Amino acid sequence: MVEITTANYDAEVTNSDIPVVLKFWAEWCGFCKQITPAVEELARENEGKVKFGTVNIDEQMDIARKFRVMSIPVCIRLEHGEEKKRVLGAYTKEELAEQLGLTE
Repeated sequence: MVEITTANYDAEVTNSDIPVVLKFWAEWCGFCKQITPAVEELARENEGKVKFGTVNIDEQMDIARKFRVMSIPVCIRLEHGEEKKRVLGAYTKEELAEQLGLTE
């Protein structure tokens, strides 16, 4: 997974040729830590088909504001920089995959 910052946002997200899933999180968020293994596993399973990135809302407030992130954890699927799906809360890997449209 790629750490997304304002410095690399355009290169990693806006200009990505494949869909991007951003996980918005914070160090103090217990539920964010709870879903990390599921998100990391989805990233491995979808390597080359979907790019996964993390956004620390405390360090990247401009990106969090851009997506109007008010609660975390939240995962947002983007295609060509446009939001397509949003999943708020802690879910299993299977639930996240289904809600983010990653199941085949």
